[in-house]
Amino acid sequence: MAGDTVITIVGNLVEDPNLRFTPSGQAVASFRIASTPRFFDRQSGEWKDREALFLTCNVWRQAAENVAETLQRGMRVIVQGRLQQRSYETREGEKRTVFEIEVEEVGPSLRNATAKVNKTQRQGGGVAQRRACLLSTSDAADEAG
Repeated sequence: MAGDTVITIVGNLVEDPNLRFTPSGQAVASFRIASTPRFFDRQSGEWKDREALFLTCNVWRQAAENVAETLQRGMRVIVQGRLQQRSYETREGEKRTVFEIEVEEVGPSLRNATAKVNKTQRQGGGVAQRRACLLSTSDAADEAG
């Protein structure tokens, strides 16, 4: 979209992705990443960390299910998406502002890891599909019993 701030960030997952479903059945996975810039200190001859940037990332639909099945805490990932600002009020009445990424693309970094890519099929096998099947099975059992 015009005017969106597109960002690409490389960082480590600080927790496992959290997969949930909207009331309409849309899958959404949320995860947080930490990106820590490093620099070489010539005086000490060592690499040092700067302050880490923590961002919450939200990914939708089939990609959300893929993220939940593939990524886990500690993995280094590359995320590309739209940076968004969201304001809210706490229960104590304090106003807060957070920055989040609406993810377009995400994957593991192969800098220090390997990955085997398996193409998903659009029908069958997904978490949402299995959930719908379980709900249908549960409903049928309720009607029969």
